[in-house]
Amino acid sequence: MHHEGRIGLPSASALYIAAVLGTGILALPGLAADAAGPASIVAVGIVFALSVPLAGTFAALAARHPDAGGVATYVRLALGPTAARMAGYWFFFGVAFGAPVVAMLGGEYLAAVTALPRSAAGLIALGFFVVTIALAWIGLRVSGAVQLALTALLVALVVLVVATGAPRADPAHLEPFLPHGWAGVGLAVSLFVWAFAGWEAITHWAGEFRNPRRTIPLATAIAVVVVGVAYLALQVVTVLVLGAQGGSGVVPLVDLLAVTLPGIGPAIVAGVAVIVVTGVLNAYLPAFANLAASLGRDGHLPRWFARGAEPGAVPRRALLLTAALVVLYLGVLLALGLDLEVFVLIHTSSMVAVYLLGMVAAVRLLDRFSVGWWMAVVSCVLVAGLVVLAGGNLLVPAILAVVAVSVTAVQRLTRRTDA
Repeated sequence: MHHEGRIGLPSASALYIAAVLGTGILALPGLAADAAGPASIVAVGIVFALSVPLAGTFAALAARHPDAGGVATYVRLALGPTAARMAGYWFFFGVAFGAPVVAMLGGEYLAAVTALPRSAAGLIALGFFVVTIALAWIGLRVSGAVQLALTALLVALVVLVVATGAPRADPAHLEPFLPHGWAGVGLAVSLFVWAFAGWEAITHWAGEFRNPRRTIPLATAIAVVVVGVAYLALQVVTVLVLGAQGGSGVVPLVDLLAVTLPGIGPAIVAGVAVIVVTGVLNAYLPAFANLAASLGRDGHLPRWFARGAEPGAVPRRALLLTAALVVLYLGVLLALGLDLEVFVLIHTSSMVAVYLLGMVAAVRLLDRFSVGWWMAVVSCVLVAGLVVLAGGNLLVPAILAVVAVSVTAVQRLTRRTDA
């Protein structure tokens, strides 16, 4: 059955921008300024340059193999079922470490503006989970039109922050430029993978695009430019306006607008933060549930979770598993009093691991010496560099890789004994 996709270029670009810009703008300018000081601007530039071939490769893959399985599908086609299970586990159990961070950011922003104690942020975060899981349970999808409006709002917020902040920029804040040396820049680069992750999320939508071969590369190009410029501008303003304080607050945008638009600024940001957090969780939690259902269907998770994996159905059992997982992660974050940075780094290193497998798959799947193939080759080298930077944060993906290989071994043994 061939159907004409319903997502045109404007909506496709908005989906991309929303997936990639998302919550990054709430947290990253501050976290990166904390890690690298003024040199965090260099880190943004580096990740921006990295994201061009990466986004290009995903565009080439999605245009050629429009399948809801996304990266796991490309890995299965190129590298076989064990590698695909690895990618699936990394995404489901590793990338999900980002969910409590997103919810906590919403909590921190709301607590900051409503003058609630910071300890209330955890409860608000739980509230975000409850609402988004309830929406997914009913099977409500955020429409393209709503997504378009959200993205416009997000871009408008960036413009507002940059425009009101620019007159207060102080070049003296650029000294010392490298307070934590190049190691700090490396850490900021690892954090900023969060900012530019999301290209792979759209591969799950590829089948819905009108004329995917034309729409996907164009939408990707538009999004890369918009996102790159937005993050660079925000980082420059964060450093030049807030200086050394840029990295001290959890809520840099509130701090910025409290300086530039006292009174209404923080309230605007809190409103946008709530909308953004809800929007991002609304995109990701159902995506995790769909992934869990497909992992159940393909024998990578217990078959019980497979119900609802078929298109158009709501995978409620997989949704329960997703809910349990993200609430557990939130509990760990709060119980151990961990920094959000710890979870961001586990999330980004899991993402980098998925990217590495995805790029290796791309080199095998795309036509040799085509533009997409060359982008995949370049991406392999660049992502390998990110893997080195991730260092000790790769512990979680490493454990999941061992589990994935063990599952294959167990399945082979049981098959042998059954035979």
